Amino acid sequence: MRIALFTTCLADAVVPRVATATATLLTRLGHEVVVPPEQTCCGQMHLNTGYWRLGAQVVRHHVDAFEQVLEECDAVVAPSGSCVGSVRHQHAAAARRQGDSATAARAELLAARTFELSELLVDVLGVTDVGAWFPHRVTYHPTCHSLRMLRVGDKPLQLLRAVADIDLVELPQADVCCGFGGTFALKNEGTSAAMLADKVAAVTSTGAQVCAAGDSSCLMHIGGGLSRLQTGIGTRHLAEVLAATREAPLVLDAVGAGAR
Repeated sequence: MRIALFTTCLADAVVPRVATATATLLTRLGHEVVVPPEQTCCGQMHLNTGYWRLGAQVVRHHVDAFEQVLEECDAVVAPSGSCVGSVRHQHAAAARRQGDSATAARAELLAARTFELSELLVDVLGVTDVGAWFPHRVTYHPTCHSLRMLRVGDKPLQLLRAVADIDLVELPQADVCCGFGGTFALKNEGTSAAMLADKVAAVTSTGAQVCAAGDSSCLMHIGGGLSRLQTGIGTRHLAEVLAATREAPLVLDAVGAGAR
């Protein structure tokens, strides 16, 4: 299968290793990965904060960037539940709100072929054991957009359970938000900090070395809380865990080396 990688602007600018891990994983599984060079932001942060006109312009650019490769690709994948959620549930609506029915129709076609990583692996490629090896104690935080908007269910956990030598432990109150929510963390700092404190306490209680998730934004938020309290627990994206093998292991940072 030929797959277009929607890297997301956050991965591109802050955590490029997540995009690299996604490409490495899919290539190892025998698929060709294409990275459309014109891609930028999907416009989610504009739309979430009410900048519909500007957001619709970003949406149009996103559709243009990926429409160019869709004739040659079978699907689009992103290592982000929130970005895929925006593509599916906001893009066409944003275009229609600006009276751009043509872009809305194109956005719907693109959305139908855009998948979050665990969706692509389990539902489209039909695989749960990707040949990964990660001999560490891990807990998993299901992010709000993947859980509630995309409804990926336990697909990420199916993938993690099949990882060789992993010690996967359940996260208490896993479905509770970490408190990030994009600009929510800035506009509602006190509430966000309280939610984060609860999430950090839950992660710490598991004795995990690593907290994994499918959205880098949530991992930044949770990772910041874990780091400030010097818990010794690291954060890693689902793609990074799944991309790790005995031949190419994922070496944990010192921060995530000793929490037991």
